[in-house]
Amino acid sequence: MARAGTDNRIAAFVGVVAVAIIAVLAVGVGRMAYSAPPARVDPVGPLPRFESLRADKVYLRTGPGGQYPIEWVYVRRGLPVEILLADEHWRKIRDWQGSTGWVHEKMVWPHREVIVTGGVRLLHRSPSLEAAVVARAEPGVIGRLEECAGAWCRIAAGDFTGWVRRGDVWGVYANETVK
Repeated sequence: MARAGTDNRIAAFVGVVAVAIIAVLAVGVGRMAYSAPPARVDPVGPLPRFESLRADKVYLRTGPGGQYPIEWVYVRRGLPVEILLADEHWRKIRDWQGSTGWVHEKMVWPHREVIVTGGVRLLHRSPSLEAAVVARAEPGVIGRLEECAGAWCRIAAGDFTGWVRRGDVWGVYANETVK
C-alpha cells in the first residue's frame, strides 16, 4: 500500500511539472509574440513612396538613430529618395544609385523631384517624341516633378519645363499617377 501512494505522489508531481512546463512555454510564446515590434505606419502616407532631401547636408546612417554611424553625407538638396520604412522620427531611404540607410524625418519632405538617368534626355513641349524639343538634360539633373501621364512626365529643371519619358528619370513609380 505504501508503494501505491508513492506512485500516486510521483504521478501527481510529474503532472504538476508538466503543467508548469506548458505554462512557462505558453508565457514564453506569448512574450515572443508580444515583444515583436508593431508594424510602423507613417502618418505622412503609405510606404514605399518618393520624397526628396530637404537640406544641402543630410547624414545617411546605418540605423534609425543619432547613435548609429554615418555611412554617407548627401550634399544635394532636392535629391529624390524613396522612403522604404518609418521608425518614429527616422526614415529608411534608398537613393537613385541603390544606397540605403536612415535619415531623420526632418531631412526629407514630400516635394517631388526626379533625377535624369542614363544619357542626355530630351525635354519635349508635349508628351510625344514628335513634339518640339525645349531642352536637353544631362544625367544627374534634378527636376521638379509636375505631372505624369502614361509613359511621360512633365518636369521643371532650371528655366525649362518639358515632358520626358518616365523611364528616363528616377523618382516616380512605373504605374503612378501624378497630377
